[in-house]
Amino acid sequence: MTARPTPSGRGPGRPSRLSRERIVAAALDGGLDTLTMRDLAARLDVSHSALYRWVRDRDGLFDLVSEVMVARVLPADEPTAGTWRDWLARLAWAMHDEFLAVPGYAARVARPHRHNPASFGLLRERVVTAFERAGVPHDLAVQSWLIFGFGVVNWLGNREGHDFGDDTPRFDIFLDTLLRGLPARPPAPRP
Repeated sequence: MTARPTPSGRGPGRPSRLSRERIVAAALDGGLDTLTMRDLAARLDVSHSALYRWVRDRDGLFDLVSEVMVARVLPADEPTAGTWRDWLARLAWAMHDEFLAVPGYAARVARPHRHNPASFGLLRERVVTAFERAGVPHDLAVQSWLIFGFGVVNWLGNREGHDFGDDTPRFDIFLDTLLRGLPARPPAPRP
């Protein structure tokens, strides 16, 4: 009699020791600033080659981590004409709390790199929608997303990457100033 494959397509035997969730949890647990794939394999107590079956390289790992981080920070509700500013503030504070909780994540996201198209696209889409609900046309909603996204991510990356001593910038003041200036409006004609 031959063994029947399990629903996952695997034959009988020991269940897989790895999953997306386990990989991301291990990556986030110790921080990302100096994490290597070899370190991650050791955290997971698996071979280096076993990990590479799930994640091809550090960029692939960051893709997985970004999907989890975006899912954590996006508010569950949709922005409306009356709530768009509050919705963006909740998003920005969630980014603040989640990104700074993982050593190396905010600094990594603030540096130029290839973004995960799925998670980055979802974040972009939801923020552009918030600005459109504020009543601005699509092109200005996209510009507002860029200002908001670059502003928040770069503030967080700088906060994580610098010791400001007694002059530590306050996120609440930054965010209030940023949101009062948004959404973008057509600029005045150049003199």
